[in-house]
Amino acid sequence: MACRKRWQGRHAEQTSEALGAAAVQIGPRALALAAVMTKQMGLSLGNAGQMLAQGFGLRVNRSTLSRALLRMADKAEPTYADLLRIAQGSVVNAMDETGWRVGGWPHWAHVAVGEQATVYTIRSGRGYEEAAELVGKRYAGFIVRDGWAPYRKFAEAFHQTCLAHFLRRCREIEQAGPSAAAFPRAVKKLLQQGLKLRDRQASGAVSAAGMAVAIGRLEAKLDRLLASPPAGEDNRKLTQHLDNERANIFTFLRCPGLAATNHEAERALRGLVIARKVWGGNRTARGARTQSVLMSVLRTCRQQEQEALPHLIHLQRMRPPGLLELVAGSS
Repeated sequence: MACRKRWQGRHAEQTSEALGAAAVQIGPRALALAAVMTKQMGLSLGNAGQMLAQGFGLRVNRSTLSRALLRMADKAEPTYADLLRIAQGSVVNAMDETGWRVGGWPHWAHVAVGEQATVYTIRSGRGYEEAAELVGKRYAGFIVRDGWAPYRKFAEAFHQTCLAHFLRRCREIEQAGPSAAAFPRAVKKLLQQGLKLRDRQASGAVSAAGMAVAIGRLEAKLDRLLASPPAGEDNRKLTQHLDNERANIFTFLRCPGLAATNHEAERALRGLVIARKVWGGNRTARGARTQSVLMSVLRTCRQQEQEALPHLIHLQRMRPPGLLELVAGSS
Protein backbone atom coordinates (compact mmCIF):
# COMPACT_ATOMS: atom_id res chain seq x y z
CA MET A 1 0.00 0.00 0.00
CA ALA A 2 1.23 3.52 -0.78
CA CYS A 3 0.38 4.99 2.65
CA ARG A 4 3.31 3.13 4.21
CA LYS A 5 1.33 2.56 7.39
CA ARG A 6 1.46 -0.72 9.23
CA TRP A 7 -1.83 -2.65 9.33
CA GLN A 8 -2.64 -5.59 11.53
CA GLY A 9 -5.69 -7.67 10.82
CA ARG A 10 -7.91 -8.96 13.57
CA HIS A 11 -10.31 -11.86 13.35
CA ALA A 12 -13.63 -11.46 15.14
CA GLU A 13 -12.85 -14.44 17.40
CA GLN A 14 -9.39 -13.25 18.52
CA THR A 15 -8.88 -12.47 22.18
CA SER A 16 -5.50 -10.72 21.85
CA GLU A 17 -3.44 -8.78 19.29
CA ALA A 18 -0.11 -9.90 20.71
CA LEU A 19 2.63 -10.79 18.22
CA GLY A 20 5.82 -12.86 18.27
CA ALA A 21 6.01 -15.62 20.84
CA ALA A 22 2.93 -14.17 22.56
CA ALA A 23 0.86 -14.77 19.43
CA VAL A 24 0.51 -18.41 20.49
CA GLN A 25 -2.54 -18.17 22.73
CA ILE A 26 -4.78 -20.42 24.78
CA GLY A 27 -8.21 -20.29 23.21
CA PRO A 28 -11.12 -18.48 24.89
CA ARG A 29 -13.16 -21.68 25.26
CA ALA A 30 -10.39 -23.42 27.22
CA LEU A 31 -9.92 -20.37 29.46
CA ALA A 32 -13.65 -20.04 30.01
CA LEU A 33 -13.77 -23.70 31.01
CA ALA A 34 -10.87 -23.10 33.42
CA ALA A 35 -12.81 -20.21 34.99
CA VAL A 36 -15.84 -22.42 35.54
CA MET A 37 -13.71 -25.21 37.02
CA THR A 38 -11.82 -22.95 39.43
CA LYS A 39 -14.34 -20.26 40.35
CA GLN A 40 -17.55 -22.26 40.28
CA MET A 41 -16.62 -25.90 40.84
CA GLY A 42 -13.84 -25.22 43.35
CA LEU A 43 -10.98 -26.98 41.53
CA SER A 44 -7.45 -25.80 42.07
CA LEU A 45 -5.52 -24.34 39.13
CA GLY A 46 -3.41 -27.49 39.05
CA ASN A 47 -6.47 -29.74 38.82
CA ALA A 48 -8.01 -27.51 36.17
CA GLY A 49 -4.80 -27.84 34.17
CA GLN A 50 -4.95 -31.63 34.52
CA MET A 51 -8.54 -31.65 33.26
CA LEU A 52 -7.55 -29.63 30.18
CA ALA A 53 -4.59 -31.93 29.55
CA GLN A 54 -6.47 -35.21 30.01
CA GLY A 55 -9.67 -34.12 28.32
CA PHE A 56 -8.34 -32.07 25.42
CA GLY A 57 -4.59 -32.69 25.22
CA LEU A 58 -3.96 -29.06 26.14
CA ARG A 59 -1.04 -28.57 28.50
CA VAL A 60 -1.21 -25.30 30.42
CA ASN A 61 0.85 -24.11 33.37
CA ARG A 62 -0.94 -22.98 36.50
CA SER A 63 0.65 -19.55 36.18
CA THR A 64 -0.75 -19.21 32.66
CA LEU A 65 -4.26 -19.96 33.88
CA SER A 66 -3.83 -17.60 36.83
CA ARG A 67 -2.81 -14.67 34.63
CA ALA A 68 -5.59 -15.44 32.16
CA LEU A 69 -8.20 -15.37 34.92
CA LEU A 70 -6.87 -12.05 36.19
CA ARG A 71 -7.28 -10.58 32.69
CA MET A 72 -10.74 -12.11 32.37
CA ALA A 73 -11.84 -10.50 35.65
CA ASP A 74 -10.50 -7.13 34.49
CA LYS A 75 -12.67 -7.38 31.38
CA ALA A 76 -15.65 -8.36 33.52
CA GLU A 77 -15.43 -5.26 35.75
CA PRO A 78 -18.14 -3.33 33.82
CA THR A 79 -20.45 -6.34 34.12
CA TYR A 80 -19.66 -6.63 37.84
CA ALA A 81 -20.54 -2.96 38.34
CA ASP A 82 -23.83 -3.57 36.56
CA LEU A 83 -24.58 -6.57 38.78
CA LEU A 84 -23.99 -4.39 41.84
CA ARG A 85 -26.49 -1.89 40.44
CA ILE A 86 -29.03 -4.69 39.97
CA ALA A 87 -28.46 -5.98 43.54
CA GLN A 88 -28.97 -2.50 44.95
CA GLY A 89 -32.30 -2.27 43.12
CA SER A 90 -33.49 -5.72 44.16
CA VAL A 91 -36.59 -5.91 46.35
CA VAL A 92 -35.02 -8.74 48.40
CA ASN A 93 -31.40 -9.64 49.15
CA ALA A 94 -30.29 -12.63 51.20
CA MET A 95 -26.93 -11.77 52.77
CA ASP A 96 -24.17 -13.64 54.55
CA GLU A 97 -20.39 -13.72 55.01
CA THR A 98 -17.64 -16.26 55.63
CA GLY A 99 -13.96 -16.26 56.47
CA TRP A 100 -11.29 -15.77 53.81
CA ARG A 101 -7.57 -15.06 53.68
CA VAL A 102 -5.44 -12.80 51.54
CA GLY A 103 -1.73 -13.43 51.84
CA GLY A 104 -2.37 -15.30 55.08
CA TRP A 105 -4.20 -12.36 56.69
CA PRO A 106 -7.83 -12.71 57.84
CA HIS A 107 -10.43 -11.36 55.40
CA TRP A 108 -14.15 -11.89 54.85
CA ALA A 109 -16.10 -12.88 51.77
CA HIS A 110 -19.54 -11.22 51.61
CA VAL A 111 -22.45 -12.19 49.37
CA ALA A 112 -25.84 -10.73 48.47
CA VAL A 113 -28.30 -12.95 46.61
CA GLY A 114 -30.97 -10.81 44.97
CA GLU A 115 -33.93 -11.71 42.82
CA GLN A 116 -31.95 -11.53 39.58
CA ALA A 117 -28.26 -11.35 40.44
CA THR A 118 -25.72 -12.55 43.01
CA VAL A 119 -22.72 -10.41 43.95
CA TYR A 120 -19.64 -11.06 46.07
CA THR A 121 -16.90 -8.97 47.58
CA ILE A 122 -13.83 -9.92 49.61
CA ARG A 123 -12.63 -7.36 52.14
CA SER A 124 -10.50 -7.20 55.28
CA GLY A 125 -13.53 -6.29 57.40
CA ARG A 126 -16.77 -8.00 58.38
CA GLY A 127 -18.84 -4.93 59.18
CA TYR A 128 -21.56 -2.71 57.79
CA GLU A 129 -19.28 -0.82 55.39
CA GLU A 130 -18.25 -4.02 53.59
CA ALA A 131 -21.82 -5.35 53.38
CA ALA A 132 -23.00 -1.96 52.10
CA GLU A 133 -20.63 -2.26 49.13
CA LEU A 134 -23.00 -4.88 47.75
CA VAL A 135 -26.45 -3.36 48.32
CA GLY A 136 -25.74 0.27 49.16
CA LYS A 137 -26.03 2.15 52.45
CA ARG A 138 -29.49 3.46 51.61
CA TYR A 139 -30.88 0.06 50.67
CA ALA A 140 -34.62 0.09 51.36
CA GLY A 141 -35.66 -3.43 50.35
CA PHE A 142 -35.84 -6.63 52.38
CA ILE A 143 -32.66 -8.12 53.86
CA VAL A 144 -32.84 -11.80 54.84
CA ARG A 145 -29.84 -12.46 57.07
CA ASP A 146 -28.52 -14.02 60.25
CA GLY A 147 -28.24 -12.18 63.54
CA TRP A 148 -24.87 -10.54 62.87
CA ALA A 149 -25.24 -7.05 64.41
CA PRO A 150 -23.85 -4.93 61.50
CA TYR A 151 -26.80 -5.94 59.32
CA ARG A 152 -29.10 -4.05 61.68
CA LYS A 153 -27.37 -0.82 60.60
CA PHE A 154 -29.31 -0.91 57.33
CA ALA A 155 -31.82 1.44 58.91
CA GLU A 156 -33.97 1.97 55.81
CA ALA A 157 -34.33 -1.74 55.01
CA PHE A 158 -36.90 -4.27 56.18
CA HIS A 159 -35.33 -7.24 57.95
CA GLN A 160 -35.99 -10.96 58.29
CA THR A 161 -33.63 -12.74 60.65
CA CYS A 162 -32.91 -16.37 59.83
CA LEU A 163 -35.13 -18.76 61.76
CA ALA A 164 -32.87 -21.70 60.93
CA HIS A 165 -30.10 -20.16 63.03
CA PHE A 166 -32.45 -19.83 66.01
CA LEU A 167 -33.74 -23.38 65.62
CA ARG A 168 -30.20 -24.75 65.40
CA ARG A 169 -29.18 -22.84 68.51
CA CYS A 170 -32.23 -24.13 70.40
CA ARG A 171 -31.35 -27.73 69.54
CA GLU A 172 -27.78 -27.23 70.71
CA ILE A 173 -28.91 -25.88 74.10
CA GLU A 174 -31.45 -28.69 74.46
CA GLN A 175 -28.69 -31.25 74.01
CA ALA A 176 -26.53 -29.57 76.67
CA GLY A 177 -28.68 -30.94 79.47
CA PRO A 178 -32.26 -31.29 80.75
CA SER A 179 -31.96 -28.42 83.23
CA ALA A 180 -31.62 -25.86 80.42
CA ALA A 181 -33.89 -27.51 77.86
CA ALA A 182 -37.32 -26.06 78.72
CA PHE A 183 -36.71 -22.54 77.40
CA PRO A 184 -35.11 -23.45 74.03
CA ARG A 185 -37.80 -26.12 73.55
CA ALA A 186 -40.50 -23.49 74.01
CA VAL A 187 -38.76 -21.10 71.60
CA LYS A 188 -38.34 -23.84 69.02
CA LYS A 189 -42.03 -24.76 69.27
CA LEU A 190 -43.01 -21.11 68.80
CA LEU A 191 -40.84 -20.67 65.70
CA GLN A 192 -42.12 -23.91 64.20
CA GLN A 193 -45.67 -22.67 64.75
CA GLY A 194 -44.72 -19.61 62.70
CA LEU A 195 -43.45 -21.79 59.86
CA LYS A 196 -46.62 -23.91 59.93
CA LEU A 197 -48.70 -20.73 59.82
CA ARG A 198 -46.74 -19.64 56.73
CA ASP A 199 -47.57 -22.94 55.04
CA ARG A 200 -51.25 -22.59 55.88
CA GLN A 201 -51.21 -19.08 54.50
CA ALA A 202 -49.59 -20.26 51.27
CA SER A 203 -52.27 -22.95 50.84
CA GLY A 204 -55.05 -20.39 51.29
CA ALA A 205 -56.28 -21.94 54.53
CA VAL A 206 -56.00 -18.68 56.50
CA SER A 207 -57.63 -15.36 55.68
CA ALA A 208 -55.86 -12.00 55.97
CA ALA A 209 -57.77 -11.23 59.17
CA GLY A 210 -56.94 -14.65 60.56
CA MET A 211 -53.24 -14.10 59.79
CA ALA A 212 -53.22 -10.81 61.67
CA VAL A 213 -54.74 -12.46 64.74
CA ALA A 214 -52.39 -15.48 64.56
CA ILE A 215 -49.29 -13.28 64.18
CA GLY A 216 -50.36 -11.20 67.17
CA ARG A 217 -50.71 -14.33 69.28
CA LEU A 218 -47.26 -15.59 68.26
CA GLU A 219 -45.66 -12.26 69.13
CA ALA A 220 -47.48 -12.18 72.47
CA LYS A 221 -46.15 -15.65 73.28
CA LEU A 222 -42.64 -14.51 72.36
CA ASP A 223 -42.96 -11.46 74.59
CA ARG A 224 -44.04 -13.65 77.52
CA LEU A 225 -41.02 -15.92 76.98
CA LEU A 226 -38.66 -12.94 76.89
CA ALA A 227 -40.25 -11.40 79.99
CA SER A 228 -39.21 -14.36 82.17
CA PRO A 229 -35.78 -15.49 80.98
CA PRO A 230 -34.49 -18.69 82.58
CA ALA A 231 -31.20 -19.15 84.35
CA GLY A 232 -28.08 -20.29 82.54
CA GLU A 233 -25.56 -18.51 80.35
CA ASP A 234 -26.67 -20.21 77.12
CA ASN A 235 -30.29 -19.30 77.72
CA ARG A 236 -29.32 -15.76 78.67
CA LYS A 237 -27.51 -15.31 75.36
CA LEU A 238 -30.41 -16.82 73.44
CA THR A 239 -32.83 -14.46 75.20
CA GLN A 240 -30.63 -11.48 74.36
CA HIS A 241 -30.43 -12.53 70.73
CA LEU A 242 -34.20 -12.97 70.50
CA ASP A 243 -34.74 -9.60 72.13
CA ASN A 244 -32.37 -7.91 69.65
CA GLU A 245 -34.22 -9.46 66.73
CA ARG A 246 -37.74 -9.21 68.21
CA ALA A 247 -39.05 -6.97 65.40
CA ASN A 248 -37.51 -9.09 62.62
CA ILE A 249 -38.53 -12.64 63.52
CA PHE A 250 -41.97 -12.82 61.90
CA THR A 251 -41.53 -10.42 58.98
CA PHE A 252 -42.01 -13.33 56.58
CA LEU A 253 -45.56 -13.84 57.86
CA ARG A 254 -46.52 -10.27 57.01
CA CYS A 255 -44.86 -10.44 53.58
CA PRO A 256 -46.01 -13.59 51.75
CA GLY A 257 -43.24 -15.11 49.67
CA LEU A 258 -40.40 -13.74 51.79
CA ALA A 259 -38.01 -16.49 52.91
CA ALA A 260 -37.78 -17.23 56.62
CA THR A 261 -34.08 -18.21 56.38
CA ASN A 262 -30.98 -16.94 54.58
CA HIS A 263 -30.44 -20.38 53.07
CA GLU A 264 -29.88 -18.93 49.59
CA ALA A 265 -26.97 -16.80 50.82
CA GLU A 266 -25.42 -19.76 52.66
CA ARG A 267 -25.66 -21.87 49.50
CA ALA A 268 -23.98 -19.10 47.52
CA LEU A 269 -21.01 -19.20 49.92
CA ARG A 270 -20.38 -22.94 49.67
CA GLY A 271 -18.21 -22.57 46.59
CA LEU A 272 -16.05 -20.03 48.39
CA VAL A 273 -15.64 -22.34 51.37
CA ILE A 274 -14.28 -24.99 49.00
CA ALA A 275 -12.13 -22.54 47.04
CA ARG A 276 -10.36 -21.10 50.08
CA LYS A 277 -9.07 -24.58 50.92
CA VAL A 278 -7.50 -25.25 47.52
CA TRP A 279 -6.33 -21.72 46.67
CA GLY A 280 -9.09 -19.64 45.09
CA GLY A 281 -6.85 -16.61 44.50
CA ASN A 282 -6.39 -15.97 48.21
CA ARG A 283 -2.72 -15.05 48.04
CA THR A 284 -3.15 -11.51 46.70
CA ALA A 285 -5.72 -8.72 46.81
CA ARG A 286 -6.01 -8.87 43.03
CA GLY A 287 -6.65 -12.60 43.23
CA ALA A 288 -9.43 -11.97 45.76
CA ARG A 289 -10.93 -9.37 43.43
CA THR A 290 -10.81 -11.87 40.58
CA GLN A 291 -12.60 -14.39 42.75
CA SER A 292 -15.31 -11.86 43.62
CA VAL A 293 -15.90 -10.67 40.06
CA LEU A 294 -15.89 -14.03 38.29
CA MET A 295 -17.98 -15.76 40.95
CA SER A 296 -20.54 -12.97 40.65
CA VAL A 297 -20.75 -13.53 36.90
CA LEU A 298 -20.88 -17.32 37.17
CA ARG A 299 -23.42 -17.43 40.01
CA THR A 300 -25.68 -14.96 38.24
CA CYS A 301 -25.54 -17.11 35.09
CA ARG A 302 -26.77 -20.08 37.13
CA GLN A 303 -29.43 -17.92 38.75
CA GLN A 304 -30.63 -16.82 35.31
CA GLU A 305 -30.43 -20.42 34.02
CA GLN A 306 -27.91 -19.40 31.37
CA GLU A 307 -24.80 -21.24 30.21
CA ALA A 308 -21.71 -19.44 31.49
CA LEU A 309 -19.25 -20.59 28.79
CA PRO A 310 -20.73 -18.56 25.89
CA HIS A 311 -20.72 -15.43 28.05
CA LEU A 312 -17.10 -15.91 29.16
CA ILE A 313 -16.00 -16.62 25.59
CA HIS A 314 -17.77 -13.48 24.36
CA LEU A 315 -16.23 -11.49 27.22
CA GLN A 316 -12.70 -12.37 26.14
CA ARG A 317 -13.40 -11.30 22.55
CA MET A 318 -14.86 -7.93 23.46
CA ARG A 319 -12.90 -4.89 22.37
CA PRO A 320 -13.20 -2.67 24.35
CA PRO A 321 -14.66 -4.51 27.37
CA GLY A 322 -18.42 -4.08 27.58
CA LEU A 323 -21.42 -5.40 29.48
CA LEU A 324 -22.49 -9.02 29.34
CA GLU A 325 -26.26 -9.38 29.08
CA LEU A 326 -26.73 -11.71 32.02
CA VAL A 327 -30.01 -10.21 33.19
CA ALA A 328 -32.74 -9.28 30.72
CA GLY A 329 -33.00 -5.51 30.36
CA SER A 330 -30.06 -4.84 32.70
CA SER A 331 -28.08 -2.73 30.25
